[in-house]
Amino acid sequence: MSNRFRNSPNSDLLHVATLGRVVGLKGDIKLNLHTDFPEQFARGATFDLENGKTITLQNYNPDRELAHIVGYDVPETAKVLTNAKLFTTHEATRNRCKLAEGEFFWFDLPGLNVFEGEKLLGTVVEVERIGPQDYLFIKTDNALVLQELPAAFLIPYIDRFVLNIDLETKKISVDGGIDLLEAS
Repeated sequence: MSNRFRNSPNSDLLHVATLGRVVGLKGDIKLNLHTDFPEQFARGATFDLENGKTITLQNYNPDRELAHIVGYDVPETAKVLTNAKLFTTHEATRNRCKLAEGEFFWFDLPGLNVFEGEKLLGTVVEVERIGPQDYLFIKTDNALVLQELPAAFLIPYIDRFVLNIDLETKKISVDGGIDLLEAS
């Protein structure tokens, strides 16, 4: 999985970056990414802020992690954007970010059922990144909870555990998930 998009309070929007401190005399501002897709920060890309305003990128330098926002050309005006969160839509994300074979956006996985063989283990609630590793946060199926197993557990998103994801059937096939559930 190669996407760290976090959901915003508005589930239709994704938090993709936070603006940091102003750098230099032209109003450039540090861009702290919350995504694995820096290519979406291209010239002319627009993003929504928490306050409902929309900003447009004039340019982005990924090597220096600096962005220049249209209309914020001096440090004094750019400073008002410090700590602002940038949001985008699922549709814009799909248009700007190209996935390789077998890759998925985090926002596509919640709601998928997790199976080991034919046994339903539960449903993906969200994807979490803990350190460098992605995990599927699973709400355990009620039938298993009634057997006194934990109500929720984590499955590392690595090939050893996650065998297949099928968005059409809304099914994730795993190996070792039962062991992880029992050890939780």
